[in-house]
Amino acid sequence: MTTIPVEPPHARTLGQPALADLADVPATSRWVSSGGVRLHVLDYGPPDAVPVLVLPGITSPAITMDFVAREIAGPVRPLVLDVRGRGLSDDAGDAPGPLRGYDLDSYAADVTAVLSGLDLARPVLLGHSMGARIAAVAAVTGGHDLRGTVLVDPPMSGPGRGPYPTTLEAFLGQLAQARRGTDADEVARAWPRWPRREQELRARWLSSCSRTAIEATHAGFESEDFFDAWPKVPAPVTLIHGAESPVVTPAGAAEAAAANPAARLVPVAGAGHMVFWDEPATALSTLREVLQALR
Repeated sequence: MTTIPVEPPHARTLGQPALADLADVPATSRWVSSGGVRLHVLDYGPPDAVPVLVLPGITSPAITMDFVAREIAGPVRPLVLDVRGRGLSDDAGDAPGPLRGYDLDSYAADVTAVLSGLDLARPVLLGHSMGARIAAVAAVTGGHDLRGTVLVDPPMSGPGRGPYPTTLEAFLGQLAQARRGTDADEVARAWPRWPRREQELRARWLSSCSRTAIEATHAGFESEDFFDAWPKVPAPVTLIHGAESPVVTPAGAAEAAAANPAARLVPVAGAGHMVFWDEPATALSTLREVLQALR
């Protein structure tokens, strides 16, 4: 396996317009340390509601899931993690191993640190894409007393399977655009279906993502097998997927259903891999129904 080089820490950037976005987010910043990596969490409250730890995707800082958190807050307490190497969280540093501290076990250890550090009792784990893979591993290996797990369109690529459908070059091209300065119009060329606010947030926040984190996580999509953990994810577990997703294909959904018969699989009509962004009304309604059942 090729070893991923470590990017200089100063390569990640975040401008004043991005930081100003936080003023419009109805959440409190929390901080947790995981093996020396400082992790940032957006906590939407209320403190007495069922905690839902939200784990975003490969190039999605926590603030990019603000629109999801707002829609479910109240009946539950969403807490959205800036996954290591993204947003306001630290890089993994010069971690050993080919994935440089951006492997699923390291990500899952961060979940444990957040649940413990913020004293989140009987939480729900909710992950999208990369975050769904993290949630699956954390549910199996973390020894957590979970209320449930919700996975949204997890990459099912892995050893002996086809490649992840979005190339590394595509991700790095978008990162390069963000670092030289981009705007919502340019983002819309890659993601034309997204709501305008989500295009704007991506334009301002993508540059906060570590290139090393993206490269290593993308390599992990093809070297770490989702199906190692998936059959052991305990019930109640729901897998929400885009009915038109190239990541969870009909064949992949059928394999997932057979591998974990206790799981509930819910397709979202008209959605691709970016389920909440592609079909916000339907996807958020589906998510609220799933969380209501878990509460």
